[in-house]
Amino acid sequence: MFVYEKKLQYPVRITRPDPRMAMAIISQYGGPDGELAASLRYLSQRFAMPNKQIQGLLTDIGVEELGHLEIVGAMVYQLTRGMCESDLKKGGFDAYFTDHSLGVFPQSAGGHPFTSAYIGVKGDPITELHEDLAADGASL
Repeated sequence: MFVYEKKLQYPVRITRPDPRMAMAIISQYGGPDGELAASLRYLSQRFAMPNKQIQGLLTDIGVEELGHLEIVGAMVYQLTRGMCESDLKKGGFDAYFTDHSLGVFPQSAGGHPFTSAYIGVKGDPITELHEDLAADGASL
């Protein structure tokens, strides 16, 4: 198992709310190339890897991606916390707020909820690694 330290490796301290930025960042949380998709991609693909070291590496990367998910979630929350509904509407965050209030929900900036269709798991190590490279390159 893992030892979990209850603090972010890179603390998020956003002091000024910005709902427009939150809408841009939400895709990195739950969009097709976001951190949730990345973590599930690596943690699912590891089973078909023929080499124990590569399996372990994909497990470690998947767990690291979950840490990124925590950081991005903290950013979205801090960018919207304490805002009134009219400020959220001005910033384009009103539709999200209607469905999720100020909870952090995995979706794309276009409002599409996270789906497992975002991740590719084919059981072929070469295909899997190409999928990982393409997804990580798209999120840069």
